Amino acid sequence: MPRASCYHCGLPIPDDVDLSVKIGGEQRAMCCFGCQAVAQSIVENGLEDYYRSRDSLPESPREAMPAVLDQLALFDHAEFQKSFVKELGQNEREASLLLEGITCAACIWLNEQHVGRLPGVTAVDINYATRRARVRWDETRVKLSDILGAIAAIGYRAYPYDAAKNEEISQKERRDALWRLWVAGFGMMQVMMYAYPVYIADGDMAPDIESLMRWASLLLTMPVIFYSSAPFFRNAWRDIKLRRVGMDVPVALGVGAAFLASCWATFMQAGEVYFDSVTMFIFFLLGGRYLEMTARQKALSVTEALAKLLPAFAQKMPGFPGDRTTEQCVVADLRPGDYVLVRAGDIVPADGRVIDGISCANESLLTGESKPVPKAPGETVTGGAINAESPLVVQVEQVGEGTRLSAIIQLMERAAAEKPKIVELADRIASYFVAVLLAVAIFVAVGWYFVDPSKALWITVSVLVVTCPCALSLATPIALTVSAGALAKDGLLVTRGHAIETLARATHFVFDKTGTLTTGRMHLVDVLPVAGLNRDECLLMAAALEHASEHPVATALRRAAGAQLPDTSSVLSEPGLGIEAIVAGRRCRIGRPGYALALGQGVLPEAVHGWLESGDTVVFLGDESGCLALFRIGDELRPESAALISELRAAGKKVVLLSGDAAAVVSRVAATLGIDDVRADITPQGKHDCVKALQAEGALVAMVGDGVNDAPVLAQAQVSVAMGGGAQLARTQSDFVLLSENLDHLRLGLRRARKTLLVIRQNLWWSFAYNFVALPLAIGGYVTPWLAGIGMSASSLLVVLNSLRIQRVETD
Repeated sequence: MPRASCYHCGLPIPDDVDLSVKIGGEQRAMCCFGCQAVAQSIVENGLEDYYRSRDSLPESPREAMPAVLDQLALFDHAEFQKSFVKELGQNEREASLLLEGITCAACIWLNEQHVGRLPGVTAVDINYATRRARVRWDETRVKLSDILGAIAAIGYRAYPYDAAKNEEISQKERRDALWRLWVAGFGMMQVMMYAYPVYIADGDMAPDIESLMRWASLLLTMPVIFYSSAPFFRNAWRDIKLRRVGMDVPVALGVGAAFLASCWATFMQAGEVYFDSVTMFIFFLLGGRYLEMTARQKALSVTEALAKLLPAFAQKMPGFPGDRTTEQCVVADLRPGDYVLVRAGDIVPADGRVIDGISCANESLLTGESKPVPKAPGETVTGGAINAESPLVVQVEQVGEGTRLSAIIQLMERAAAEKPKIVELADRIASYFVAVLLAVAIFVAVGWYFVDPSKALWITVSVLVVTCPCALSLATPIALTVSAGALAKDGLLVTRGHAIETLARATHFVFDKTGTLTTGRMHLVDVLPVAGLNRDECLLMAAALEHASEHPVATALRRAAGAQLPDTSSVLSEPGLGIEAIVAGRRCRIGRPGYALALGQGVLPEAVHGWLESGDTVVFLGDESGCLALFRIGDELRPESAALISELRAAGKKVVLLSGDAAAVVSRVAATLGIDDVRADITPQGKHDCVKALQAEGALVAMVGDGVNDAPVLAQAQVSVAMGGGAQLARTQSDFVLLSENLDHLRLGLRRARKTLLVIRQNLWWSFAYNFVALPLAIGGYVTPWLAGIGMSASSLLVVLNSLRIQRVETD
């Protein structure tokens, strides 16, 4: 017969096993070597508090451990890591994981402490609501399999984040909540059937009948207490063990006190019973929280929808173009260069380029653009878009983490993992508020005991319940969550937790010109050879110098050259100035006049003055002999630029235009848009210094840019917006990414951010006002416990519903 239970996993200890680990100064019995090793690992890492704070037992790792450890080695393969590991630097990596086995905050604390102490782990954040973990590590010091092994060693399991697994857990939460609500509702109705006759009898009911009614009410209330309200008691007990006061503490105290007092009155056949109030209170409270959870999960649905966009299978064409036969393959097996057939109605499996066919693609979930985008041979398609009309043959260019969709998801995950300061402040206020509430409840109980002992209990219960600061804790995070989801649907991606609040408060909006206020789709207008070379020779040389640049000017030159470019070597890029390289044995420069002509000396032709005053961008090509050629590049204003600038000025915001282009070009754009503060011929360092100077004067700066040159100034601004088609570096440095590249969506985003801040203020005011009005009424005995339950649930629900209004803004 087993002697006792294992201290670590709770399973019976066989008679022939004699194992133990010293925990908390005492030898604790273990059932096997596996549990002994896990417990010893916890103790040796100084994490014994886990055993004092846990409120459930871990799953036993005994049988699964060897298989798990064997599988963990797979996670170190670079190919396997592509789907969930991001490279942050030369050696630093970041993984998005889904943890299984998390049951309480103590589990979060234990995992963060245990993993965070591993040598080489630089950061670990776990989200209790989503069970998602973000882990960073130095791969030269620790392997991912070591991290997963450490998690497994303390009784949990970690997987690469999978949207389907997450959805499965969310469905389980909703199902459990619905069952608890149903039991509470059924119990409430049955208890009221027995309570109502007692009320209308008004003391005329026979004692034995009334006693029978009470006992029946007690039996019907028990499932509501022990099942429906079990999470409140479990969470309250956990908080008390962790020596903190959570929001479930007053609820558990109120419900527990009312139930025990009613049981006492039933057993003693004397005093009041509150079974009807208890069941009604729990039903309304669970109902409110269920609606709140549903609304919260709905608000997160945009992120989850993006994660599920890519299909599992693709129609590969291994013999294309000679053979158009298709074969089904797993999307993860696709490689750059593969050809795939995308039928009408199918989802594009990876980023690529159309080789054959003409159709339209629905990219609304990716960019917010509701109209189908025409696709023809030579044009790019994005993985996750829906082919709307006719079949397309697509050549794959990017797969896995290299796809645009993957980058979007990673940025959204980063924003979700960060907790804005305003949320932390609300949490701290709510925590203090609960502590004050408990003190007030004690005074109320003592006071009413001396005034009218028969009312002391239910008035104290009402005080505890009616002023629970659930609405206060929800006020800010639910508004930010709804806002981030709505912005993503518009094509404005939130990548940082503080971004929405800061954008709404920004006083100065600083814009880059090319690719931001203009389309960035530049085109070559004219070429002026100067030193004897012909037009095509100059153009090939310029395109070769710009062959690796992402700047729109470089794209325009390469597109105009359109031929095999000469070889280049010793390429040196000077941000904001130009590029130097050896082209066909000749050292050349292209870019701004002072930089390009610094290699030699020469006389500029007279025609250059007319070009510089034309309003187009002029690029110089020079070598050691002097100026070789000039290129005139045209660009167009985005059609939405004027409306955005006009609305910012009408709202009292200061608008600044910073550009490295010539003064004539920048002035023409500024004059067209009505921008007064213009800085032209400015280097990336100059842009950075300009924003820093504005901040020194007290400005809260929002920077909008797109290029590599803008990355430093985007990082310097308090809040930044990068254009979706801009440089990758600019997108990673920004707080927002405008995926749609439609400035109207940024204009709507500004309205939505301001509305979000307004809703947060309304929610906070409502929460404080509700508590300050409800507390005196409850103390005075004007609020019954069931009415308190309705009030508490209604206050939380009102906050959620008010936050959902953020989804609607004026679109004109």
